[in-house]
Amino acid sequence: MKNNFPNLVIMVRFLLIVISIFILAAVSNAQTAANTVSKKTASNQTVSAIKSSPAYAEILLLKTELESQLEDFLGDYTEDFPKVKQLRFQLALLRKETDKLFSVNATESSKLTLALGKLIIRKIELETNLWNLKTQYKDDYPDVRKAKQKVAVFERAIREILP
Repeated sequence: MKNNFPNLVIMVRFLLIVISIFILAAVSNAQTAANTVSKKTASNQTVSAIKSSPAYAEILLLKTELESQLEDFLGDYTEDFPKVKQLRFQLALLRKETDKLFSVNATESSKLTLALGKLIIRKIELETNLWNLKTQYKDDYPDVRKAKQKVAVFERAIREILP
């Protein structure tokens, strides 16, 4: 019996260590899961704040109008039709601007005003005009240079609000 007692003590210590490791792993997993849930909740609150902003509503309105026009044109024309290409270009610009809106922190969502939405929409219109001019003229053409300057003015105004 004396020979087995030290082995028994060693086995009990080993079991206690294994059980402790399992408990620590379980606690760690629970904390990670709690952190993930709180991050998702914060993310959902940010998305909700952005989607309820006037700037997002203005952009969504334009996106809806452009998608509706695109559907109308695609019923009668191919993807090569100039107006279809233009609408696709505008929708791509809108997606880019929407992504920028969604990168705004929830604490700065008060900056997403109607005026910002209108600035963004006007910039998209000017970028579309520039795109159309560039299909016809070179970059050094006076109208192309003026259009670039107009786009730059609106970009600066937007960056002033959303750095």
